[in-house]
Amino acid sequence: MNVMDFNVKRFAADAGTFLSRAVQFTEEKLGQAEKTELDANLENLLTKAENTKIWTEKIMKQTEVLLQPNPNVRIEEFLYEKLEKKAPTRMNNHELLGQYMIDSATDFGPGTAYGNALAKCGETQKQIGSGEREFIQSTAINFLTPFRNFLEGDFKTISKERKLLQNKRLDLDAAKTRLKKARVAEAKAAAEQELRITQSEFDRQAEITRLLLEGISGTHAHHLRCLNDFVEAQATYYAQCYQYLLDLQKQLGSFPSTFSSNNNQTSTSSLPSISVPSIPISTSLPTQANSVVTSGFSELRASSGSRKARVLYDYDAADSSELSLLADEVITVYSVPGMDSDWLMGQRGNQKGRVPITYLELLN
Repeated sequence: MNVMDFNVKRFAADAGTFLSRAVQFTEEKLGQAEKTELDANLENLLTKAENTKIWTEKIMKQTEVLLQPNPNVRIEEFLYEKLEKKAPTRMNNHELLGQYMIDSATDFGPGTAYGNALAKCGETQKQIGSGEREFIQSTAINFLTPFRNFLEGDFKTISKERKLLQNKRLDLDAAKTRLKKARVAEAKAAAEQELRITQSEFDRQAEITRLLLEGISGTHAHHLRCLNDFVEAQATYYAQCYQYLLDLQKQLGSFPSTFSSNNNQTSTSSLPSISVPSIPISTSLPTQANSVVTSGFSELRASSGSRKARVLYDYDAADSSELSLLADEVITVYSVPGMDSDWLMGQRGNQKGRVPITYLELLN
């Protein structure tokens, strides 16, 4: 027998097997043939594997969106990865904002309050950008890569063996159907022999598939460790950002006093005001400093007199009951019974109104 004859016969056999499976599958759908059901344990394992695949894909894709919100950049990075080429290094949004701030500070003059503030903000934004880059890199290696490896490796193997199990099941049921239809003894004997072979092959494939599916529990354990790595990297990143911004707040908070004695070439009155949001003393200062600052206001509330106070930051009155403030001006403040503990009554000449204590520094 030459090679061509062997290939023709093999092709014919494969075509016959494919046709037999197609007929069996169709008749099952039409309710004209019986179907061998998998045992409950194997069905549960198959369901668990499919759910793992679906949720792994969703979590992985949404994590990619979290790390890179720009869909065009994600597609570009995906193409570079498929081509096994390194994507061009680009500044992230924080780094780009930081660089703009630093460049503008150079233009406005780092010796001015605004220029110095821009420079400090720019450096902080670049620090946040660097932390973000480290977080993304850590997440890609320790979280996304294991998820992707499961989808492209283990689950593909499971899918392949599951498909083989489906084919073996169709072969088994087709053999059962032929045995039922056999009338003569010789045909019946051949059908029984075929049924024993297909049953053996089906049982063997079911066991192989079961062993692979039982590995899904190990996959869950591995993904749990990856999840811990992801949360740890995220916590580190946000803790860094929080510390960077706390440090920046402290630096910006000192600007009104720092630049009140600028050189004669540029006075603070000619510069745009830096309006800093109110920072609750109890959360923005260390415990010891907090007690020192608040003690002065407590003494003022306990007395019936008034004190002078220096304004730390500009403040725009929200309504007619409040008094607008300008950084570095000195006003008179006193307490009013029943007033909120975060406010005092301020007076500038004939103007009166409530003022927030976090914008004030009591003078001796």
